[in-house]
Amino acid sequence: MAFNSFFLLSLLPLILVSSFQITFTDASSSPTLDIGFLNRSSFPPGFIFGVGSSAYQFEGAAREGGRGPSIWDTFTHDHPEKIEDGSNGDVAVDQYHRYKEDVGIMKDLNLDSYRFSISWPRILPKGTLSVINREGIDYYHNLIDELLAKGIKPLVTLFHWDLPQALEDEYGGFLSSRIVKDFQDYADLCFKEYGKKVKLWTTLNEPYIFSTNGYATGMFAPGRCSDWLKLNCTGGDSGTEPYIVSHNQLLAHAAAVNIYRTKYQAIDKGTIGITLNTNWFIPLSEISPHDIKAARRTLDFQYGWYMEPLTKGEYPENMRALVGNRLPSFTSEQARLVNGSFDFIGLNYYSSAYSFPAPPTNGEPSYQTDFLANSTFERNGRPLGLRAASFWLYFYPKGLRDLLIYTKNKYNNPLIYITENGMSEFNDPTLSLDEALVDTYRIDYHYRHLFYLRYVIEEHGVNVKGYYPWSFLDNLEWSSGFTVRFGLVFVDFKKGLERHAKTSALWYKDFLQK
Repeated sequence: MAFNSFFLLSLLPLILVSSFQITFTDASSSPTLDIGFLNRSSFPPGFIFGVGSSAYQFEGAAREGGRGPSIWDTFTHDHPEKIEDGSNGDVAVDQYHRYKEDVGIMKDLNLDSYRFSISWPRILPKGTLSVINREGIDYYHNLIDELLAKGIKPLVTLFHWDLPQALEDEYGGFLSSRIVKDFQDYADLCFKEYGKKVKLWTTLNEPYIFSTNGYATGMFAPGRCSDWLKLNCTGGDSGTEPYIVSHNQLLAHAAAVNIYRTKYQAIDKGTIGITLNTNWFIPLSEISPHDIKAARRTLDFQYGWYMEPLTKGEYPENMRALVGNRLPSFTSEQARLVNGSFDFIGLNYYSSAYSFPAPPTNGEPSYQTDFLANSTFERNGRPLGLRAASFWLYFYPKGLRDLLIYTKNKYNNPLIYITENGMSEFNDPTLSLDEALVDTYRIDYHYRHLFYLRYVIEEHGVNVKGYYPWSFLDNLEWSSGFTVRFGLVFVDFKKGLERHAKTSALWYKDFLQK
């Protein structure tokens, strides 16, 4: 029934999907299924719809308001060749100065919530409590107050990769266990300042990406990897550092959650979690036991890497067997703190991929080869789905369905917010403004994911409570710079960073009409 109705959905005029209703009756059953009608009321009462952002990608004002430098400031300035267009976040899309305008747009779009991150070096320029920047603290008070005045709930992320450069210089940042105490202090300050207003917290965003792109491939700040990879890295060891960094991220996360639960939660009545990302992995041949095992190994090395410690207090068996003593272990006390250290899981899903086995290598160890599997987006010469502008992003909405059902069954049905889900388009400067605002593929992308999201809630009892498209505005997309656009709202990079609602924003506004 779902398959047939979903097929018909692809025939609907995309811009109008929320404006009319089509009825389809499956010949094998009596119920009538309406399609082309999804809107806010299709989801349970209290379900939260928002949009997402991050400090380095949005704020700008890199040298204003007492902000200290982050590792992304250093990385983009020292290695512009690693950013596709050589750009940086010095200005980004200037939300620091335009937050009132942006919150007004959010209000107009009927949003329930705004997910943003606090820039650690904006409120603690040295990374520690030795220097507290009141101007930076006040900026987030002003942003949060503006959101609340417009009836928009803040979902605040404490760390979205912009580590204070001072801590990187002093002891190597997340390579050192010293980071745990400093992150705990930073989180404590944020809870103290904003906890009466903020009821949704996440500690870390995508520790997997921070660890692998920052320390296995050197594609992201701080740009570390093994010399033998010849990727122009600034030192590193791709076979050990990603595991050390993830381990310290988990310990820092658990320390922050412990502080929140023991000092603030009972009074502030908020909830706290962590935001993870993963693809869904499909065996290249679904009848091959080797491909099936490869897909599960790949999932363990991306998703289980964090979910197993968070729910069981230890790393996945696959990781322990294949990585051996390069994989850190938890003490009994650490395991106790990490296990269960969340009220909810933020889940970022964009794409899926096929997996198949890879042979062991005889060379130097690396995270990228440890799980003995390769991935591809094609099977028998056919792509998994339409490709977005980003090379890693193919449309496969059923992957969200399968990932959520897997999470429910394997990890005891945790409360989940979909904290990112979106697609990119190329930044094409030859398009007129009117042409650039027509993004019907993005509507299709979100509608199809929402279709499956409603399905798993209703038919499988998956405990999902919110959905945040990525992203609110076109922005600095890390190593892609400004070459791709993820936003529901167009930002004119050539004309004063003016904001213009894309067709997808107008669709989302209509979808959320109360």
